[in-house]
Amino acid sequence: MTEITLKGTPIHTNATLPEIGSPAPDFVLISTDLKERSLKDYKGKNLILSIVPSLDTPVCLTSAKKFEEVLANRSDFRILYISADLPFALKRACGLEKLKKVETLSMMRDRKFAEDYGVLITDGPLQGIAARALVALDEDHTIIYTELVPEIAQEPDYEKVMDTFS
Repeated sequence: MTEITLKGTPIHTNATLPEIGSPAPDFVLISTDLKERSLKDYKGKNLILSIVPSLDTPVCLTSAKKFEEVLANRSDFRILYISADLPFALKRACGLEKLKKVETLSMMRDRKFAEDYGVLITDGPLQGIAARALVALDEDHTIIYTELVPEIAQEPDYEKVMDTFS
């Protein structure tokens, strides 16, 4: 269990992020076309997993926009934006904000992804959804960077995660 805060109030996750150097846990998440996606669908790709509580919040949306800007100039990795939002909401938000490069995935069918990555919030008003975190994977899907944002209302360190691919 790890302690983070929500506007200064302590809340907890179910575990810690996976260790750097370990293989990334596989997952089954749902795309905006309601198809299942697993880690195997991204074979040979460098990935940044941007895990957020909900794209329908100002900080999460700002984060998605910043990653969209980054992808305009970088092609050495893909960004998977993962939340508990329904795929319909993810598709609507991306359409309204003209986000085309960030791929959104939903945990709508279960929370196994959040459990396996140690980001499932276990108490407080956001219990049952994911904390804000970044996990970078190399092309073999070995974990090369992790960041659990200590205050859920703060943005992650964009430059540091992108530097892992420099």
